[in-house]
Amino acid sequence: MESVTEIVSDTELAEKILELKKERNSVILAHNYQRAEVQDIADYVGDSLGLSQQAAKTSADVIVFCGVHFMAETAAILCPEKTVLLPDPEAGCPMADMITAEDMRELKRKHPEAVTVCYVNSTAEVKAECDYACTSANVVKVIEFLENEKEIIFVPDKYLGDYVSKKTGKELILWQGFCPTHVRIIPEDIIKQKEAHPDAKVIVHPECLPEVIALADEALSTGGMIEYARNSEAGEIIVGTEIGILHRMKKENPGKEFYPASRLAICPNMKRINLEKILWSLEDMLHKITVPPEIATRAKRSIDRMLEIV
Repeated sequence: MESVTEIVSDTELAEKILELKKERNSVILAHNYQRAEVQDIADYVGDSLGLSQQAAKTSADVIVFCGVHFMAETAAILCPEKTVLLPDPEAGCPMADMITAEDMRELKRKHPEAVTVCYVNSTAEVKAECDYACTSANVVKVIEFLENEKEIIFVPDKYLGDYVSKKTGKELILWQGFCPTHVRIIPEDIIKQKEAHPDAKVIVHPECLPEVIALADEALSTGGMIEYARNSEAGEIIVGTEIGILHRMKKENPGKEFYPASRLAICPNMKRINLEKILWSLEDMLHKITVPPEIATRAKRSIDRMLEIV
């Protein structure tokens, strides 16, 4: 049996989506790692927190979040009056799933005097157990703000934790989570690309292995990478993160060359959403993401505390 994509063109799908988007008074958000065609149809493309903040500013009634589950949760927390749809409910984040709320409570029992900080790449339940949230863009500022605290628990990404610990000189109590996509990028990949492109600058995500970060010119969030690509005088850039971001970089900077540090750096969850699923989601208002009010209130507190700092 033929699939819809085999009998209907992407152009036709896009036209139907745009019609329904207007009818539903909706806004489409796409993370920097999404498929090219998803990024192209989105109203906004960016990082997870930035997209949720953008959604909160719009007059849209419906948010179609093309990302992974924790991102849609964050949008639901920051936009409680709006309907948040995730076109594929199976689009999860393995790193976010590496720690549970009970794990967090047990950590706090072991370190009762510690301040708790969670990476935004965590579930709403985990955010609700933490004092502060952070992003890869502002994690250094958040930890520096807490410099007088004797103990700081940081979850779930041990590599981002290692990065910020080195940047701030602050020893952290780390959870042993990690991003399976970013750890696929190994030092040999960077060395090989630098040999192939000796004039290129190297930027990598701080979720990468420490040995990879050590070989880079800059360690940056996805938003930071987009800004670097735009403002750097470098004509060639090696990019150490999920390869979906290269579509936006090339689109916004046609005069520059961008090379993936590793073609293995593909997040299968980020690639689950396509134009068909966006259309189905809008047609039937499928896969609404809700957060229980008591969890949402506590989770928002950790996000608000972060925003007060940065």
